Amino acid sequence: MSFALLRTLVPYLRRYRRQYALGFTVLLVNVAVFTTIPYILKLAIDGLSRGLTRGHLADLCLLLVAAVLARGLLQYWQRLILITTSRDIEYDLRNDLLWHLEKLSMSFFQEYRTGDLMARSTNDLNAVRNMLGPGIMYSANAVVLVVVVLAILLRLDWRLTLIAFIPAPAISLCVQWFGKRIHDRFERIQAMFSTLATRVEENLTGLRVVRAFAREPQETEAFERLNADYVRRNLRLVKLSGSFDPLLQFLLGIAFVLVLWFGGRAVLEHQISLGSFVAFNAYMMQMSFPMIALGFVINIVQRGTASLERIQQIFRTQPAIADGPGTDFTIRELEGTIEFCHLTFSYNGGPPVLKDINLRIPAGSTVALVGHTGAGKSTLASLLPRFYDAAPGMVRVDGRDIATIPVEVLRRSIGMVPQEAFLFSDTLRANIAFGVADATDEQVEAAANVASLAVDVADFPEGYRTRVGERGLTLSGGQKQRTALARAVLRDPKILILDDALSSVDTLTEERILERLQEVTRGRTTLLISHRISTIRGADHIVVLQDGAIVEQGTHAELIGLGGVYAELYEKQLLEEELEKV
Repeated sequence: MSFALLRTLVPYLRRYRRQYALGFTVLLVNVAVFTTIPYILKLAIDGLSRGLTRGHLADLCLLLVAAVLARGLLQYWQRLILITTSRDIEYDLRNDLLWHLEKLSMSFFQEYRTGDLMARSTNDLNAVRNMLGPGIMYSANAVVLVVVVLAILLRLDWRLTLIAFIPAPAISLCVQWFGKRIHDRFERIQAMFSTLATRVEENLTGLRVVRAFAREPQETEAFERLNADYVRRNLRLVKLSGSFDPLLQFLLGIAFVLVLWFGGRAVLEHQISLGSFVAFNAYMMQMSFPMIALGFVINIVQRGTASLERIQQIFRTQPAIADGPGTDFTIRELEGTIEFCHLTFSYNGGPPVLKDINLRIPAGSTVALVGHTGAGKSTLASLLPRFYDAAPGMVRVDGRDIATIPVEVLRRSIGMVPQEAFLFSDTLRANIAFGVADATDEQVEAAANVASLAVDVADFPEGYRTRVGERGLTLSGGQKQRTALARAVLRDPKILILDDALSSVDTLTEERILERLQEVTRGRTTLLISHRISTIRGADHIVVLQDGAIVEQGTHAELIGLGGVYAELYEKQLLEEELEKV
């Protein structure tokens, strides 16, 4: 067990120190009451041998009943306080984990699978919670009980106590050997659970593709193999844990046999009273509980530390993109002038995706990026909200290096419609108003009207209150894109980025949207990315990218006159439109 790892939980434990203090106080009183029960038995048995009266016996019986009732009540409050506190810590940990995940850079999510992150946010957090609740409670109870009972046993008969602890070294070795193996096996099980969760998540998300290719039997078979492997790993852990408890019980049984033999002889030789011998065995029984619980605690703690390590791997990952020492926090608003200065960019040290891009986009202008697939258009757009970072000074907004602008201010000033429109499993209105929490119904409807979505909404059973399903499952591709467009328009950003935002929309709807967008884009910087020439021909300036470099730029008429790449794309699309009409 790594104490450095456990120290990461100190801030959470400190936050709930009062609750833990109250819980441990109740625990101490509980142990004190619990350990009086064998002593009451000792008094009764020794009293019977000396001619105890019925009245005195009745008093001892009532005292025993009171001790048992008090213990039950204290046990209840002890569990309520400590386990409730562990739930509170789990709540805080889960919130902190999600907050940290939302701050991490896009490169992190390329490395970690969604199913893996879901497993860490659920299964692993639950294992940590068990360690902080039942784990701490049973551990503390065991330690306090062992210390108190050991002191009483030594007082009753120190020689018999030493005999009872003969199996202790063997118990210690078992704890160490089993603890390490339980930790290792549980770590592998959690990794396997992540793989299993990822498989389920991908199958459910890509259900249409699975059905379209009739892959249900193959996917089910692949899942069965993973599931069987997960079960096998769990069974190996169960067998290991299952052999731990019987072995502990066997070693404890040896201790009882030794106490019965040597203690019985001591009673026969009148070295110890019968009541003391019965009390000694009762205290031994009480001590056996923490010993038996030791296996349970070791299991919980090893599982918890294994899961905590997986969670801390995420917490140790720092966002590659964040406000740095040079950030100017006095910046509150942006005008929208964009500059790319000798921009060269590559992903993770790979070959350059963008090469020596030099481009200035004045505030309030509309600039279109066009080019073949893989030319670098979307990469260029993703550098503006700092999904990825270029070298210092290569991307500038309002004359400032983009890294000096607070990330929150920068992204709040940008409205973006990505290639793949993502919708949440919520109402249509909630999806449109996602970036504006206090948006009115009139503002939502106005944004939907700009995106030419209002006509479709009129046919929905509950209008804007219609739930769109997971990832907008109930909407068509064009409706999803228009919902995402309405969401960006409602935000009223200084910079609007439309990354192939109308690719799933028919040409007539596209014309209506472009006409309405003219009013929206007036006075704001707009970056328009599209494969369709019809979408970008009205832009103030058109930039043609090829293999990550700018090869042409100008207005639509100027580029057609050049007879280059843009003119070739335009002629090809005109031909395609003619063929579609035929």
